[in-house]
Amino acid sequence: MSVWDVVVPAGALLLGVAVTALVLRTRRRATEPPADRARILFPFVGAELSERALQATLRLAWAEEAVVVPAYLASVPLPLSLDAPLGRACDPAFAVFEAIEERASRAGVPVDGRIARGRNVRHALRNLMADVPSATRIVVAGDGFAVDDIAWLLRTARGEVLVVRPDPAVPTPPPQAGHDPLLPSVGPPEDPA
Repeated sequence: MSVWDVVVPAGALLLGVAVTALVLRTRRRATEPPADRARILFPFVGAELSERALQATLRLAWAEEAVVVPAYLASVPLPLSLDAPLGRACDPAFAVFEAIEERASRAGVPVDGRIARGRNVRHALRNLMADVPSATRIVVAGDGFAVDDIAWLLRTARGEVLVVRPDPAVPTPPPQAGHDPLLPSVGPPEDPA
């Protein structure tokens, strides 16, 4: 057995370890959103995902090389502390997070998902905006929030707010309690048969 029988395999092993470490470090950096990139908030409520709002958010993020921050707005009942565990209350949001991350990865857009807690939608939005002060834009689906909440957001947000109208081909649900019945409902025209 010569010295080269030991040196060559040991050198190959060290070279393999170095290349593997370099590849893993590069992949880790690619998946972590950079801290200096602009952020676009994409808040949502419930388990419904607005396809039009998501497409608009991903296009903006791709064009501006920004990070999309999808945020589930969780309402915490008043008797509980804001830090109380929500149990299974956030389960519907995880399917939405997964869909957003899948679509964003196909588009080459980094994602930084969050859950924002509050006593109501506005409180959760306020906490989210305080938690992500570097957000340059907020994109909301027009069919996912009450009109009053969108008006409040337009008045109080520091950055740009984009409200994406619902798809006119998808029928809108009937008005719920708390919605203004005098506002016209947007939906497909009825067939006068």
